[in-house]
Amino acid sequence: MRVLLTGATGYIGKRLLPVLVEKGHEVICCVRDEKRFNPPDSLRSKIEIIELDLLDKASLSNIPNDIDGAYYLVHSMSSSKDYEELEYQSARNFKDAMNNTQIKHVVYLSGIINENTLSKHLASRKNVEVELGKGNYSLTTLRAGIIIGSGSASFEIIRDLVEKLPVMVTPKWLNTKCQPIGVTDVISFLDKTMFNEKGFDKDFDIGGPDILTYREMLLEFGKVRNLKRYIYTIPVMTPRLSSYWLYFVTSTSYNLAIALVNSMKVEVICRNNDWAKTLGIEPISYQESLVR
Repeated sequence: MRVLLTGATGYIGKRLLPVLVEKGHEVICCVRDEKRFNPPDSLRSKIEIIELDLLDKASLSNIPNDIDGAYYLVHSMSSSKDYEELEYQSARNFKDAMNNTQIKHVVYLSGIINENTLSKHLASRKNVEVELGKGNYSLTTLRAGIIIGSGSASFEIIRDLVEKLPVMVTPKWLNTKCQPIGVTDVISFLDKTMFNEKGFDKDFDIGGPDILTYREMLLEFGKVRNLKRYIYTIPVMTPRLSSYWLYFVTSTSYNLAIALVNSMKVEVICRNNDWAKTLGIEPISYQESLVR
């Protein structure tokens, strides 16, 4: 099958690419600048590379007509304060471009959005899902919380905080619960979902077996690294102050810090794990994800 991979240079995309190639798919990698895309030689001869920008409609004419499926793995959180509008425009342009092809299935990696009151970040994810769902193809949305693996923005924040701060005075949102998932499991879900008709026009939450507070996640990282850490939470730290805290202590950008802080006040727990059972996936624990 011919599969379009957006976000091919991103955290998830570059890990998904070799899996798709090994499975025998003809993969068309979408990048903004081909000079900045450096896949290993073992993959380069087996893939097609096209340059496009989802905010530039003219560039989307580079997408071939004869594609069977596509992964939508893009977001704009770290690039602008107005990322909601940018993400909506990107989704609309992508949907319109897909409608001009022979595509049958699109898989979108989103965030868990079960709360009635959503953060700006999660509301934007929902808007993208709604827009993508208007296309002339089947859409499957996989909704994940924090992804654990080297290079994940959320994981790198956990790493930076625990590695750098023996004692942390933290905002009360560290007591919010979430359901992290290892990156290897995310890749398995994405791989096995494509062209699976049981998932057409549906959305699924995906997560690991552990439901933890952010505080527990930080302390567990310290435990795995043999670092003794002390965490104290206070109720008076505002979202803005929390964002500065993340920005100055970790490697994240300020725009991304604001988006993540606002999302961290909302619980992100899976509704069920039915899709994992259907696909035969047994997600690994948070501790095992950390060890890996």
